[in-house]
Amino acid sequence: TRNRNYFNPDIYVPSLAFNWKINTSTEFNWTTSAVLGQRNSVQFLGFADARDTISATTLQYATRQVDIDGFNSYASEARLRHDYHLFWGNTVVTGVRYVNNDLHRRQQGKGTTGTDFDLTVPSGQFGRDIHFKTQNVAVFVENLFKINSRLEFSAGVRYENGQSDMTGRISYLTDEKVPQDIIHQYLLAGASAQYRLNDQNKIYGSWSQAYRPVVFADIIPGSILEQTDPLLKDAFGYNSEIGLKGQLFKRLNYDVNFFQILYQNRIGSQVLTDNQGASYVWKTNIGDSRTNGVELYADVILSENTRHKISVFTASSWFDGYYLNGKLRNGSENTDITGNRLETVPKWMSRNGLQGAYKKFSAILQYSYVAESYSDALNTVEPSANGARGIVPEYAIWDINASYRINSSYTLRFGVNNFTNKQYFTKRPTGYPGQGVWSSDGRSIVASVGIRL
Repeated sequence: TRNRNYFNPDIYVPSLAFNWKINTSTEFNWTTSAVLGQRNSVQFLGFADARDTISATTLQYATRQVDIDGFNSYASEARLRHDYHLFWGNTVVTGVRYVNNDLHRRQQGKGTTGTDFDLTVPSGQFGRDIHFKTQNVAVFVENLFKINSRLEFSAGVRYENGQSDMTGRISYLTDEKVPQDIIHQYLLAGASAQYRLNDQNKIYGSWSQAYRPVVFADIIPGSILEQTDPLLKDAFGYNSEIGLKGQLFKRLNYDVNFFQILYQNRIGSQVLTDNQGASYVWKTNIGDSRTNGVELYADVILSENTRHKISVFTASSWFDGYYLNGKLRNGSENTDITGNRLETVPKWMSRNGLQGAYKKFSAILQYSYVAESYSDALNTVEPSANGARGIVPEYAIWDINASYRINSSYTLRFGVNNFTNKQYFTKRPTGYPGQGVWSSDGRSIVASVGIRL
């Protein structure tokens, strides 16, 4: 239904690395990279139920939207690592990272009514013609302390200092409402530790702060009815976990951990009223969320000798993600979302399999399950007409993969993914690659030959 849509990235990512082994204890690394080029698209935009057809009046297709992004971004990072003796030996890593991003975004250009890839904008005018520039410097230091043969402890800090500036023209906003300046200043800390219970098992834990900076898409109003909070804050929070990892009875390998993620200042939209009584959409920080969870990996050897091996495994996770507080736009009103479940976060994800090997042949049968999830913070259940909101149903798929090693030089591989041809989808996007549902692949067959010379 979107045969006239085209996506055309032409992007280069050069990188230059310099590594210097100063002595047996000290090493210096310096990496510089860039992102250069364009990302272009010409599209008929609309929800899944909007058909791209020829008009009976004009006998032509509708005009398409032309978007052109120009990238001119650079990053450079220098690191110094030094091993020194204290207790059982320690390692310190320190460095600095500099980023200079310049994104020129031209969007909402009124393109042609044709069917080929064509970035022509007859008027030469774009609805949005803006520059988004960011400069950021980060300084960091981390130290690993080996207290004794069983206990290790690591601690570090990172200081971020930078600013993002947006300038340019947006057709539906007055010039004074376009500029936006956002300052990024954070002192972030983190620590981790592990203690070896014996040669096969250890207990570990970690806690670290993190932030998600305000990005370009967050601050661009989608229409004249939208405004961006000039005091929009970067999201901030932490990750923490504690776990147990190791081997039991020489047959069971395991890793189980409990984790928590705090996400403050999530960004979304609310509905406000101006002095004249008119309603408008306000892009701002809508609230905080927390996710508690458990992750388990286990691999059990059922049978093993010099000729064969049979084992089963599971990699499963349980998530309890919900909003601690917040309000979100719902049509022309604001709705309290406190206690709502996090969007796109299923309660269960599980990968389970049976592995077998006999002489030169090996195979694996895997079952994957993902529970249902909400597509939006309002926890909409019934799908909307265009499919952009509603439950994302649970799904389960089966895969099988096998290989045969002919000799030390040649290997044959064969696999069938989703061999029951399950029809499912994983997301209901409201933007790229199009509003509606994000369908997944059906059955696929892969065969390959590996050659080592």
